[in-house]
Amino acid sequence: MAPVDQPDAPDGTARRDRVRGAVVGSAVGDALGAPFEFGPAGGFGARFPDGAGEMHGGGGWDPGEATDDTQMAVLIGESLLERGGLDLPDIFGRFRRWAAADPKDIGLQTEQVLMSGDPWDLASALHFRRSGRAAGNGSLMRAATPAVYFAAAGREATMSAARRIAALTHGDAAAWEGTAVLHELIRVALEGGDPVAAVPGTLRDVREEHRPRWATVLDPGWHPDDATEFNGAVWPCLGSALWALRTTGSFEGSLAAAIDLGGDTDTVAAVTGALAGAVYGFDAIPHRWTQPLHVPLPGYGDRVLRTPELARLAQSLTD
Repeated sequence: MAPVDQPDAPDGTARRDRVRGAVVGSAVGDALGAPFEFGPAGGFGARFPDGAGEMHGGGGWDPGEATDDTQMAVLIGESLLERGGLDLPDIFGRFRRWAAADPKDIGLQTEQVLMSGDPWDLASALHFRRSGRAAGNGSLMRAATPAVYFAAAGREATMSAARRIAALTHGDAAAWEGTAVLHELIRVALEGGDPVAAVPGTLRDVREEHRPRWATVLDPGWHPDDATEFNGAVWPCLGSALWALRTTGSFEGSLAAAIDLGGDTDTVAAVTGALAGAVYGFDAIPHRWTQPLHVPLPGYGDRVLRTPELARLAQSLTD
């Protein structure tokens, strides 16, 4: 991975570039990975043997169309801005309105929680009690916007917020802890630090009972082939994203590596894009990826956000 400890210019230009990079980078990864979802490993490289890659669409997705990953991230970001901070019932209400509008894609677990009719503060816990399974990667995929919003408040605040937002739809605390780690690694990158080097310190703030499992998948020697679960689970998803970041040297390279893993490619690439965008910045994201990028918002009229709107949202989250 390229060095990331470049200091900000006096006017904060570098940090603004990384802020936009995190939010837009996550959306780009989502849209780029969507056509390869649940496909075999190596699909991206086979489609683009020159390594360049295009927003080509497929699998029901138009070229550059973002999925539920980015749609939910936008809803969180807009709630934070409009409510002036973390309003969990409001976020849950926005999620529920979106889910009721029949989005093209929605995680099974998330859909069950949102459409259960249970109160916002009980829905995920009740689902977990009934199913015993709630460690999907859906809490990671939407983390770019709140990670940007809470970054300036420091490690404790951003990790706490991550847990609370994750718990809206995920009753398993493993998902809370993974989302807290992702928030903190993005925060480090936004400040010009190295998120890979920040892992050991971050793990010290992970709840003790979850620390060993997270330490395993975030270890520098871990490879996605070592995963014991499908990468739709929270552990290999974040582990794979960090692996893609640390074993490549560019934004493009990290996304290509993430998507070539196969499986849940849109979410693994969305998480990778958030990290890589925070490291390399918005200016490192190819125009051929940002130009066709668009985010429909089911349940909210005919709204479609494109790259300029996403960039403005990102900047507003830090103003």
